[in-house]
Amino acid sequence: MTTFADFLDEPIAKRALLACAMIGFSNGFTSAFVVLNKSALKVGTLSHGLLPGIALSVFFFGLSQWSALAGAIFAAMFIGLGSLFVARTSRLDQDTALGILYTAGFAGGYILLTRLNVRQKLDEWLFGSIVGMADSDLWIAFGISVIAVMTLTALQRPLVIFLFEPNVAASLGVPVRLLNYALFGIVILVLISSLQAVGCILSVGLLVAPAATVYLFSNSARSLFLGGGIIGALGSVAAFFLSYPLGWHISSTIVLVLGTIFAIAYITSPKYGLFSRRKQSG
Repeated sequence: MTTFADFLDEPIAKRALLACAMIGFSNGFTSAFVVLNKSALKVGTLSHGLLPGIALSVFFFGLSQWSALAGAIFAAMFIGLGSLFVARTSRLDQDTALGILYTAGFAGGYILLTRLNVRQKLDEWLFGSIVGMADSDLWIAFGISVIAVMTLTALQRPLVIFLFEPNVAASLGVPVRLLNYALFGIVILVLISSLQAVGCILSVGLLVAPAATVYLFSNSARSLFLGGGIIGALGSVAAFFLSYPLGWHISSTIVLVLGTIFAIAYITSPKYGLFSRRKQSG
């Protein structure tokens, strides 16, 4: 039987560990925007909406890393912008349009992929396979992570103003609409970077839980970015070391560990935790 030490010597284990730290940090860093913007449900719909784009790309261009990546980007943009178009051209709100588009797209994508006989890859796209990441996957994730973190860091001041006082941001000359689209694009890219690691279904947990945990302890919007990144990275690395001896799926363990950290924070936070709220209300 292969020991954990032997497993760590394997290139796939080293790539997986590096991916956990890198993707965990970039997702955690970006989760600050998701939490402050109160857009967790929208991000969830977008993560599920990646599947139909992948399915169409595989159908038309064959199964390859780049076709899946391009298809995921197309699907996220189509569903995100399509829901906005439906909301502006009908009496429906964007959340309702998102609910219809992503569920219909997800169902169609699932049916198409099962018909194309790519069952193993389908499981990876749905639930992730971080140990299956190739060097090219790691480089793509690295590039997206650097772009996301550097962009959000550079835009942090106007971003915070925009999230809390959009009218003030506009009066100060901040291009609010352009900033909104840019941030929307960053979230999509980060979602795609974690597709191989945690899959369509689990990616929303990695993109929400880290900053939500910090939010229970801090009133500083800026601390959510770095704090979320640190929790995302440490939680993902901890999940890597837990999953092998326990025999658990790494991607699922990452989201479970981050959810557990959030639950502990929810209970123990001295100001915003469960018992502190009960004490204040009592």
